[in-house]
Amino acid sequence: MKISKEARRSSRQLFKACLVDGKLDESRVRSVVSKVAAAKPRAYMGILNNFSSLVRAEIDRQHAVVESATALDAGTQGNLKVSLSKKYGRELSLEFQVRPELLGGIRVKVGSDVWDGSVKARLEALKASLS
Repeated sequence: MKISKEARRSSRQLFKACLVDGKLDESRVRSVVSKVAAAKPRAYMGILNNFSSLVRAEIDRQHAVVESATALDAGTQGNLKVSLSKKYGRELSLEFQVRPELLGGIRVKVGSDVWDGSVKARLEALKASLS
C-alpha cells in the first residue's frame, strides 16, 4: 500500500512519541493506535500500517534469537547476553533454541542481522566453493 509523505511523517512522529528513554512503551503504543483509530484522520489506515511496521521493526531490534546445536550453559548464555547488549548499546531479550541440524557452533539473529558461526554453514560454504 502506497502512503503519502504526510502519512509517513505522521506515523514516524507517533512512533517517536511512544519511545521512553529509547525503549518502546507498550501503553503509549496502545494509546496511539486507539486515538488514531477513533479520530480517523486523513490517510489513517496508511498511518497505522506504517506505524505498525515501525513498531514491529523496533521489537525485532530488541530481541535476539540464539540457536545452537546443544543447550548452552548459564555462563555462556550470560556472556552472550552481555556481549550482544554491549554491541548493540541496549538491553536485549534473548531466546535460546537448540537446533541439532547446526552440528556445532551458534547462529545469532538480532533484527535483520544474522551471524552464522555454525558448522553446517561452514560446510555449505565449503561445498559451494568446490562447485
